Amino acid sequence: MEKMPKWADVILIPMISLILAAIISAFVIMAIGENPLIALQKMVDGAFGNTQNIGYTLYYTTNFIFTGLAVSVAFHARMFNIGGEGQALVGGLGVAIVCLYIPWPHWSLALLGASLGAAMFGAMWAAIPAYLQARRGSHIVITTIMFNFIAASLLNYMLVGPLKPLGSMEPASAPFPEATHLPNFQEMFNPIWQIFAGEEAKAIFLRSPANITFFLAVIACFVVWALIWRTRLGYQLRSYGLSETAAKYAGISPFKIIMIAMLISGGLSGLMAVNQAQGDAERLVLNAVEGAGFIGIAVALMGRSHPFGVFLAALLFGALYQGGAELAFWTSIPREMIVVIQALVILFTGALDNMVRMPLERLFIAKNRKQEG
Repeated sequence: MEKMPKWADVILIPMISLILAAIISAFVIMAIGENPLIALQKMVDGAFGNTQNIGYTLYYTTNFIFTGLAVSVAFHARMFNIGGEGQALVGGLGVAIVCLYIPWPHWSLALLGASLGAAMFGAMWAAIPAYLQARRGSHIVITTIMFNFIAASLLNYMLVGPLKPLGSMEPASAPFPEATHLPNFQEMFNPIWQIFAGEEAKAIFLRSPANITFFLAVIACFVVWALIWRTRLGYQLRSYGLSETAAKYAGISPFKIIMIAMLISGGLSGLMAVNQAQGDAERLVLNAVEGAGFIGIAVALMGRSHPFGVFLAALLFGALYQGGAELAFWTSIPREMIVVIQALVILFTGALDNMVRMPLERLFIAKNRKQEG
């Protein structure tokens, strides 16, 4: 056998990459005069120390699941969608319009409507770069980057113009009607917790923004898995990604694959806005995406473009995000330090992947030849 085992590709390489990133991060923390072990403890406590922190971690995880899945779907068709940030911003417009202008009787119907609106707006924003690539040969990386800036300008215009309520100076939409507010984890799990622990027990998930959208993200993982590995369309996407020439020979239309892959990718990015706009802020605000579109690239790389891997990688980045905020709050380590750690994880899992992969491949090949001999 000349090939590295699947478990080594999926588990061993990311683990070694993470350890290398952690070692380099420890040296950086030591260089600024802090103890890396104490910093690690603060980060773990900040991410998982109590139910409130867990709620924040799962809230960020939800964002990264959607953007990670979006990048993964495009990856399978050999496209690099860097426009998740802009697609999520425009998806927020879809959520705001659906929640503000439709009189929903219940949050469950509003969730369905907002999800459809977010996905449609995100998909429409991704359709333009997809069409330019499919018909004009424009590079998807460049066009999606440019569309991030256009989306930010569009959102800015909408929030200081058509969506701004009268008499308000803040660049934000009006608050969404109460019937559209999604239940958060405190409202969902606290009554169950008090049945077992007693009514006088301390409330769980207090003031954390995690909400029912987390389960929507988990469902999205299953749907994407089924689409990619259990449908004819998924087979066509993977075939096109592996070999465009062979796919054309088999009768697969490049135009169709590019458009469908980017529409799905944009729709998934747009869904991120449901978690932020409807689930947390309950209105549309500026800078709502907070870089989740770009972190989705690292999540997809680390998760090997598999929905289960994306879920685990999103949980890791959610913990890094929340743990980093607590680290900056309780120590003199700046908030930007977490950006350095994230960058190191991205560097080792993406750009320096071969630095870990190639020696391991040689090791497994030598071991297999020895066993065969």
